[in-house]
Amino acid sequence: QVQLVESGGGLVQPGGSLRLSCAASGFTISLYAMRWYRQVPGKERELVAAITNAGGTNYPDPVKGRFTISRDNAKNTVYLQMNSLKSEDTAVYYCNARWYVYYYWGQGTQVTVSS
Repeated sequence: QVQLVESGGGLVQPGGSLRLSCAASGFTISLYAMRWYRQVPGKERELVAAITNAGGTNYPDPVKGRFTISRDNAKNTVYLQMNSLKSEDTAVYYCNARWYVYYYWGQGTQVTVSS
């Protein structure tokens, strides 16, 4: 059974940090491009970080310099380190894996940035 399970979300104060994890099972992530998205109610899901199977990374401007995506193929896990968090980073964060026609989503983890 293919699964992506996110963890590590929670409540954090502005300026704080969180590290999200995405553990894969039922497939091996080494071939897959992995991405983190986020979504707030009433808005479209937006990309926040991407890493290729070769380790190349890409970030949109709102998170560049604050978020870091990484992968540990041996642990079949992808991470998102989030620093200098802002209230506008509050969202449900989703992990995504894609390789050709294979495309998987996790169930999401809530991140709330508030004092």
